[in-house]
This record gives sequence, C-alpha cells and structure tokens, in this order.
Amino acid sequence: MTIFITGSTGFVGKYFIKNNYKKYIFYNYERNKGIKINEEVVINLAGKAHDLKNVTDPTDYYQINTELTKKVFDRFIESDSKVFITLSFVKAVEDELEVDLTEEYIPNPITHYGKSKLLAEEYILSKQIPEGKRIYILRPCMIHGPGNKGNLNLLYKIVKKGIPWPLGAFENQRSFCSIDNLCFIINELIEYLINNKQFFLC
Repeated sequence: MTIFITGSTGFVGKYFIKNNYKKYIFYNYERNKGIKINEEVVINLAGKAHDLKNVTDPTDYYQINTELTKKVFDRFIESDSKVFITLSFVKAVEDELEVDLTEEYIPNPITHYGKSKLLAEEYILSKQIPEGKRIYILRPCMIHGPGNKGNLNLLYKIVKKGIPWPLGAFENQRSFCSIDNLCFIINELIEYLINNKQFFLC
C-alpha cells in the first residue's frame, strides 16, 4: 500500500515510518513544492506545535496548521486516494477543562495553535466527501514516547534523578497518549472500513 505523508520528519511521522517501512511505501511531502497525490492513503501529520518560548509569529500557525492542511485535503478530494487521516489536537477544542472531554463538546480554543487546528477541522467537515473515500480527524492529547520534546520527558528526567518532587500538594492531572497507541490507531484506520469520524485519543 502506498502512503502520501506530510510531517515525515516530525515526532509522530518519523516514528510511524520507522515502524511501518516494511508494510507501506511512503512518499513524503516536500515543503514549498506542489502537492500531487497518487497514493492510496494520505496521512497529514505536518503541523506547527506549541511555542514554549513564545517567539513564533501567530501567522505561522495558520499557514501550516490550517492552510497546508486545506491544500493537502483538496488534493486528496481530487485524487483517487481512498483514506485521509489528519492529526489535529485536543487544543482545537479547549485549553483548560474541568469536565471529561467528548466528541460532542463544543470547541472553544483560545490559543492560535488551537484556533488554527480547529479551522482546518471545520474546513474538512464542510466539504462533501465523495463516495468511497474515508476521512478521519484525530485529536490526541499530549503524545508521549521516545524522542518527544514535550514537558513530560523533562519531568521524567527530573524524577529519574531521584530529586524530591515539590509539587505533590497540587492537583494538576494530565492525560497523555502513547505514540505506540497512536500509530496503532492510524494503522487500524488504514486497514479497516470505519465510518468517517473525529476521535479523541487519551
């Protein structure tokens, strides 16, 4: 099976390709080049993530998370490709929650990151999907695994050193998704006929 993939050099993209290079034939999106899709499956993993140093121009989020996704999706619709999987994020729905998050929750993102992801989702869902094509929007929470640059690995390194953790008195729960589980779900969506859907992954 052939796969057109964006974000092949990112955390999820590298891990997915590494674990499936014997199973699929990958064609990587090349930045700033025209998008032409002849593959059976499209996996859109490209994205501008959180800016922990707060130095990113807000327009970067919309150029990558929104506009690039729209372009890839349009080419998918025009092509003979059958499956489209795009990686959104839980921040497309809400930044802070005091209730369990479900697919029925009305989105209310605050950050440019969340807003740019939601705009891409809304664009995809606004289009008529031709018969025989399947689309999936995945909204994972924090993804954890080898090579992740997020805060969870930083916290783990501190704990691993045996340094007493000073924040035990605070109620600060977090959900996270294993990179292995995420890749398993992507494989399942490729291989099996599952109705078009948005999924939260926690």
